Amino acid sequence: MIPEGIAYGGDYNPEQWPEEVWAEDVRLMREAGVNMVSVNIFAWALLEPREGEYDFARLDKILALLHENGIAADLATPTAAPPAWFFRKHPQALPVDRDGRGLSYGSRQTFCPSSPAYREAALRIARVLGERYADHPAVVMWHIHNEYGCHNAECYCDASAEAFRVWLRSRYGDLETLNHAWGTAFWSQWYYDWDEIIPPRATGAVPNPTHQLDWRRFCSDALLSLYKAEREVLREAAPAVPATTNFMVMYNFEALDYWRWAPELDVVSNDHYLRSTDPESEIDIALSGDLVRSLAGGPWLLMEHSTGAVNWQPVNRAKNPGELRRNALGHVARGADGIAYFQWRAAKAGAEQWHSAMLPHAGTDSRIWRDVVALGADLKALAEVRGSTSPASVAVVWDWNARWALELPSQPSESVRYLDLVRSWYEPLWRSGVAVDFVHPSADLSGYRLVLAPALYLVDDEGAENLTGFASGGGTLVVGFHSGAVDANCHVRLGGYPGAFREALGVSTDELFPLLPDETVALDGGGTASLWSERVRLAGAEAVTSYAEGPLAGVPAVTRHTYGEGVAWYLATHPDPSTLTGLLDRIRIEAGVAPVRETPAGVETVLRSGEDADYLFLINHGERDAEVHVASKATELLSGKRVDGGRVTVAPGDVVVVRESR
Repeated sequence: MIPEGIAYGGDYNPEQWPEEVWAEDVRLMREAGVNMVSVNIFAWALLEPREGEYDFARLDKILALLHENGIAADLATPTAAPPAWFFRKHPQALPVDRDGRGLSYGSRQTFCPSSPAYREAALRIARVLGERYADHPAVVMWHIHNEYGCHNAECYCDASAEAFRVWLRSRYGDLETLNHAWGTAFWSQWYYDWDEIIPPRATGAVPNPTHQLDWRRFCSDALLSLYKAEREVLREAAPAVPATTNFMVMYNFEALDYWRWAPELDVVSNDHYLRSTDPESEIDIALSGDLVRSLAGGPWLLMEHSTGAVNWQPVNRAKNPGELRRNALGHVARGADGIAYFQWRAAKAGAEQWHSAMLPHAGTDSRIWRDVVALGADLKALAEVRGSTSPASVAVVWDWNARWALELPSQPSESVRYLDLVRSWYEPLWRSGVAVDFVHPSADLSGYRLVLAPALYLVDDEGAENLTGFASGGGTLVVGFHSGAVDANCHVRLGGYPGAFREALGVSTDELFPLLPDETVALDGGGTASLWSERVRLAGAEAVTSYAEGPLAGVPAVTRHTYGEGVAWYLATHPDPSTLTGLLDRIRIEAGVAPVRETPAGVETVLRSGEDADYLFLINHGERDAEVHVASKATELLSGKRVDGGRVTVAPGDVVVVRESR
């Protein structure tokens, strides 16, 4: 069973250290409040020194030591890093890049996801592990693989080409259907034999967009099939032990369609690292946390983040005082029922020797260690928060297919980036303390008042009907520019833009005028817009804001349309942050959406609701004390103090969690 309360720990790699260090490790884990660690993630070469020969003596000792000290194990299958002997025996299992270069082993994830030899070897080691440790008292969860697709999301070898063709046959059935879906009459790309189809390897001009999109879908599914195969092997051995794998819902990873993955996990977990150049990384933490919670349909586990610096950005700086605590509790506020780091003890050798850890190179006489111990106490005090939910009345539409399609080559503007658009719309809601879920276009929207679709370039018919039906049924729908433009096959929806949403939005556009990187255009209500403009004609909607200058002067830039019982808004440009904030505030207020709690600027406010109480997380990112009104019967969980006078004060950089009894 996963530990009671909030799980706390990190990746534990004792094989990197002599055995005499292990006793100190578990002693310090207990001091820090660690109750669960992930083990065995990169130990394949030590567990199976030669094919079919196993040495479990080290892992037996490690699991016994953890159990004796009351620390649970999230036991990994070590399949993210096959050993050198495997590649010497199966060199064809090495990946090939888009340019046809074969890559070598010598790091991690150096395998082709479609390699039969890799699949056979991975399932063999997973089966042996499952059978040996199915009933081990320390093992509470299977950690399958590690960060699928982090370094090998795409392989362009012949084995991948054959697997791609099998996937396409399943999707389309026959070549005529595929040729129609891909629009292969263009540029003489028509296929007469399945064997003519290859991955979208490097070629002289722009590859077929639907070919590229289906390739991204296939690559995600190929890795998902590996996860499911390992999971089934482990379920046969230990049906009662839950399984997870660590997602990477973060700014620099978009290779996998996690809407397809999440239902296959017993426990959804995520890795999250900050971008060093992000001046407000707390927004990225919130956005990622809300998205992972939405994927999970409730609480989730943070499987990896950093206590300080990482080692893979151009400049890797330590975190500022208090940042470790704010980051971790920010994830808890967004639904994380477990907080873990990479890694427990900082490595002295290897590719990640300069990556921070819970126990740093400096040892226990360090700020990181003191912060790690203090965080353990905080998480213990928050034990009752576990399992609580996060109700929201606003949904933001997120779709990996739309993201992949929008960022294919030969778009009207290469400056239009999916995550940038979503974050720009998410940020005003975050600043206002409005609770947000993320949803797939086909999700049940009946529980929301307001649905935002900032960047839904690609949408299938089902998703478009679902969103417009939400508006006609009485909801408020807000659609961003260049949305609804293409269907599931990446074919342009004819008749004018924004394609699938024209009728609901009450507008029609005949030409697009993307703006240059440093170009802005004034709006008649004040403020400016950048990135995009288009010639909108009203077809039932009213103009809320128009362009105030240039060739589109007087043309609507923002529109509002009464549609059925609801309202549909269209943002045909990208307003500056202040203007966008004012616009979204107006829309949400009109839709009857209120913030979780009225708080001073700079205070992040998040609510988790349990059976008997609400838990109000208050994180002060500002530079002044902030006073927040709370329920009269309340307790500060982290300090244990009762709240006097129905208000609490949150110091700069501090976190307060208030339990409000019902």
